[in-house]
Amino acid sequence: MNYDCLIVGSGHGGVQAAISLRQHGFPGSIGLVSDDCDLPYERPPLSKDYLSGARPFERILIRPPEFWAARNIDLLLGNEAIALEAREKRILCANGTAFGYGHLIWAAGGRPRKMTCPGQELGGIHSVRSRGDVDGIMAELGNVQHVVVIGGGYIGLEAAAVLTKVGKRVVVLEAMDRVLARVAAEPLSRFYEKEHRDHGVDVRLGTGVESFVGHNGHLTGVRLTGGETLSADMAIVGIGILPCVEPLIAAGAAGSNGVDIDEHCRTSLADVFAIGDCARMVSGHGLRIESVQNASDQATAVAKTLCGRPVPYASVPWFWSNQYDLRLQTVGLSSGYDRTVVRGDPNERKFSVVYLREGVVIALDCVNAVKDYVEGRALVERGARIAADILADASITLKSLVSR
Repeated sequence: MNYDCLIVGSGHGGVQAAISLRQHGFPGSIGLVSDDCDLPYERPPLSKDYLSGARPFERILIRPPEFWAARNIDLLLGNEAIALEAREKRILCANGTAFGYGHLIWAAGGRPRKMTCPGQELGGIHSVRSRGDVDGIMAELGNVQHVVVIGGGYIGLEAAAVLTKVGKRVVVLEAMDRVLARVAAEPLSRFYEKEHRDHGVDVRLGTGVESFVGHNGHLTGVRLTGGETLSADMAIVGIGILPCVEPLIAAGAAGSNGVDIDEHCRTSLADVFAIGDCARMVSGHGLRIESVQNASDQATAVAKTLCGRPVPYASVPWFWSNQYDLRLQTVGLSSGYDRTVVRGDPNERKFSVVYLREGVVIALDCVNAVKDYVEGRALVERGARIAADILADASITLKSLVSR
């Protein structure tokens, strides 16, 4: 079967690409290929509201079932794309199905990075990336008392918060000297470490895993590099993702830590675009960004290009995380910062961390500080240069600093 536009991936990027194509008047056929068998759904709630049971699956669907047929978008679910024949303009799936395309949008995202130590094949060891992953966790929770979370990033901390709230005894293991070390400054890391400990989580830093221990094929413990073995009925592994780009790279696409794209999200292959977690923009920041906003905005940019109205992608990234009663909102990219400024008092559980590079505001992390998040966005967009002592004065609104 051939499509004028074929989209691989049913996450936020792939879905937004299909929706935006129709919104901007794309007249051709659209096919959405996915290895997932479920209707397209939101991924961020998986480690939050869906895991906690606060939102059933029907409430995390991106669109109702009837939406897709009404817009002539074919959902080609249960098809894992494993190869790309760029010259023939065709993708091949693991089940033997092939789909041709006029334009291809690759939005396959990433797969959870796995542990490679002994015992990693035992039952009871889980990742959090798909509905199936979380359903597997929830199916076992009734018989679980001790959970070890490996990785102190957002996924791991969100899962730890939920599991603690439902009465499980949770240990978080982070190999680095602080949680969130790859994405946030030390003030935010130390704040979240304290919050989790205050809620009963055993947070262990600078701690590695030597092996998993089991009995009758199921996990019973986690052995640490120092020799200690922790009791564990379940382990959640949240140590990052690997971008799903092997078919593109094998077909000749340029890439490093993902597939390389230009400012219009084009890869080096003719008529092939890439968006979302698997795509690395080689111009500008030169990063691969894992966020819903990034995937959705890139999808819209590609749709505009295919509808004859190309606009370079230049959105300011944003991200959020919910843990306990804390709402973290991030705007901008903090990579390369050389100074941080704390606004407000972390002890009051309402504050912001402002990131500076050569005196310019490049990002903010805002904890229960919605006003700072909303107003600070303009500072990031304009590359504002504001004195650190002024930024630190929480009595001065960020909105008042925009004109400076």
